[in-house]
Amino acid sequence: MKQAMKQTMRQLLIALGLAATALSAGTPAHAQNYPWCEYISGGMGGGGRNCGFVSFDQCMESARGNGGACRANTMYTQPAGVSHTTRKSRKSKNS
Repeated sequence: MKQAMKQTMRQLLIALGLAATALSAGTPAHAQNYPWCEYISGGMGGGGRNCGFVSFDQCMESARGNGGACRANTMYTQPAGVSHTTRKSRKSKNS
């Protein structure tokens, strides 16, 4: 009787473990995709990078408080359907 109960408990624990694994594997994690990164220097070879800024000014506000610097995120990919074009200034014909 005790042996049968142990076997049932073992099977139940295995089933719960498999169910928990299946539920947690359903949604993949996504990396941040922002155009500006703050590089924070640390002592003894430490430091870090935070690529969670939508503008250079926003990044610099954080960097000023942390002693860091901001650079463009080389891994940034623009979302589909968004266009950031740069307009060239036109000189007036009347000038």
